[in-house]
Amino acid sequence: MSSVTRSDAALRAFLHGLPGVDQVGAEQRAAMLGTRSIKTTAKAWAIDLAIRMVDLTTLEGADTPGKVRALCAKARRPDPADPTCPPVAAICVYPAMVPVAVEALAGSGIHTASVATAFPSGQAPLEVKLADTKAAVAAGADEIDMVINRGAFLSGRYLEVFEEIAAVKQACGTAHLKVILETGELATYDNVRRASWIGMLAGGDFIKTSTGKVPVAATLPVTLVMLEAVRDFRDLTGRQVGVKPAGGIRTTKDAVKYLVLVNETAGDDWLDPDWFRFGASTLLNDLLMQRTKLTTGVYSGPDYFTLD
Repeated sequence: MSSVTRSDAALRAFLHGLPGVDQVGAEQRAAMLGTRSIKTTAKAWAIDLAIRMVDLTTLEGADTPGKVRALCAKARRPDPADPTCPPVAAICVYPAMVPVAVEALAGSGIHTASVATAFPSGQAPLEVKLADTKAAVAAGADEIDMVINRGAFLSGRYLEVFEEIAAVKQACGTAHLKVILETGELATYDNVRRASWIGMLAGGDFIKTSTGKVPVAATLPVTLVMLEAVRDFRDLTGRQVGVKPAGGIRTTKDAVKYLVLVNETAGDDWLDPDWFRFGASTLLNDLLMQRTKLTTGVYSGPDYFTLD
């Protein structure tokens, strides 16, 4: 695929040569798959899988070391009353909080993810973005969530977007890179498909929908388009890339819809925390409430679990 990225013209020709997204078809298929329901044993399996896929996130200006440590404790033991409840996949924090998370998660196997590259706007010089990334990795982050340059993408400067992602990937070293497309700002499904391919061609280990900081975050149709992209990319290159919807996913019912979408679009190879994540702060509590209801027959209510 190196010939595709040898010049701006070659990359543009490739991206605009991708099949167009049928907007009505994508929305109807996502809506249809969203009506699937699962019961009892399958639901219990889906809830535990969804918990294991959560990137438990706090990205607020008021974050404190104490808040991050409490979140890490919850990541390790989401339900303190039930040791069979699995841990989450990762904690996602700002770079300044990475050392706190790394210390609190030591020995747990839970990943420490950090947003970087002038999150959420991405409006900073490349040198600043690379320094931001390197600092987070040096502090112990083993996953980096970067934002693409939407201004460059929407201006048609595709090679600039590609080269920036590739440079950040190099700065990550051994850390995994999640490429945030901020799909709510990309306007069309065709743009989502093109941005997905740029992120994958540039070496991204995951493509991610959103920062959670704009009004329109993850949606089922957008995630469908991204799942089709990773499926097609693996068919073409042999390399598998993960997908992470983030922002606005709050209920167990929502999470199950996404799991059905993954299975029916990309296939069960992606039904694993290594290849699919939920970026969420409030989703975990609803998963825990539904899990308790399934295992005990009693609905615990929201006050039973800590607020994040």
